[in-house]
Amino acid sequence: MRARALAWGLNADKLSLKYRIEQVSIRDKAEYLKSITAPEEQPPALTPALRHGAPAPERAPGLSVLASTLSVETTKGTSMNSRYFQHQLDLKRKARAAALKRASDLGLQQAGKQDKATKKAASAGKASSLSVGKSRMRTAQRYEKEANTAAAGASTWTAKAAKLEKQIAVLTTKLAKAQQAEREADEAARRCEEDEARRLAAVQQRGIESRLSAAEGQVDIVLKELRAPKPEKLRILLLGASSAGDLRVGQEQERIRAAVERATHRDLVELGVHPAATADVFLNALTRFRPHVVHFSGHSSHDLISFERGEDGFHEGAIVSASAFASAIAAVDEKPLLVLLNSCHSAAQARKLVETVPFAIGMSDTIGDTDAITYAARFYAAVADGQSVQGAHLLSKAAIALNGLLDHELPTLAHPADIDPGAAKLVTPPPV
Repeated sequence: MRARALAWGLNADKLSLKYRIEQVSIRDKAEYLKSITAPEEQPPALTPALRHGAPAPERAPGLSVLASTLSVETTKGTSMNSRYFQHQLDLKRKARAAALKRASDLGLQQAGKQDKATKKAASAGKASSLSVGKSRMRTAQRYEKEANTAAAGASTWTAKAAKLEKQIAVLTTKLAKAQQAEREADEAARRCEEDEARRLAAVQQRGIESRLSAAEGQVDIVLKELRAPKPEKLRILLLGASSAGDLRVGQEQERIRAAVERATHRDLVELGVHPAATADVFLNALTRFRPHVVHFSGHSSHDLISFERGEDGFHEGAIVSASAFASAIAAVDEKPLLVLLNSCHSAAQARKLVETVPFAIGMSDTIGDTDAITYAARFYAAVADGQSVQGAHLLSKAAIALNGLLDHELPTLAHPADIDPGAAKLVTPPPV
């Protein structure tokens, strides 16, 4: 990222500085390198953040703001949510202000050096001796060289500010489109949630026992039977992806591991943990680990998922479409029974995934890191205790509320109409 930050590419036409430049001075490059490699510019310690679009802590103003902006590359052909674009827009505006200030400072420096050079050259002609005149002329030449260097630097920073101005215009347009798309998607999700709430209310008016007993003669829908479990452990694939380091996916996976280890049937559950999952890690795990449950924690939107790229440092995520993710799950011979997307705005993806798997869980809005971790740990603890999919889901939502958190209504369980989540258990102990 630091190497990319050296690829200065900013321009602006806001200052009427009439400078021409052949190259940026060695001293200005050194100042810029110092600004982006100083200790205070290192990534901050991880803190709880929103699971999508959460802005990183601001760096010191000035050239460090410009450095952080230059190191961000917007993924072409994709669009994350409005928080992401707003964050990028704020960074670009700060960087543009820093570039204009730098250009102005160098312009003033150039003017001062040029004035000194003129005065020294004039005084050289009035020197009392030839040696004094030569000394003053050398000083005038040095001032002239420094003035040219400052002029070149000012021209470069002006050009950088102009390029930032164009990027700001593009981001403003993308932000408006993202906000409109989110409003439309949220409205559609709200309508679906209302329909689901009405359906569940009708189901709860009848007891599970009476509904199942009456199904044979009164209901046209025949409940599907999930494939009979083999004499093997429930395999849960835990995929984490936080390429920018802004989510505590490692803490989430550790909480899930600890919860399962304390559960009643802990010996019947096997975890496959990948805290920095790439798309290749996901594909390999589908065929080698053959999970019954696929759990993803990271960034997402209504139709995108962000994996990591396998790089050692912080980097932009590898964006995968929701359809490609679903296609990979549908491709394997033994498909998972449950997919849990513990990431923002993933409820729409969950509703599409039940065309392939019996159950899918997603979040209907932006969910906080702590809320997401609380839900996941309680859900798998309940599953390993022998609870049904619906029981574990409802208990996990209650756990969020009991911990005083606000996002207990966001987790959404999706399933086909002919499958009963209240009767489906992922862990069933063998007969004694």
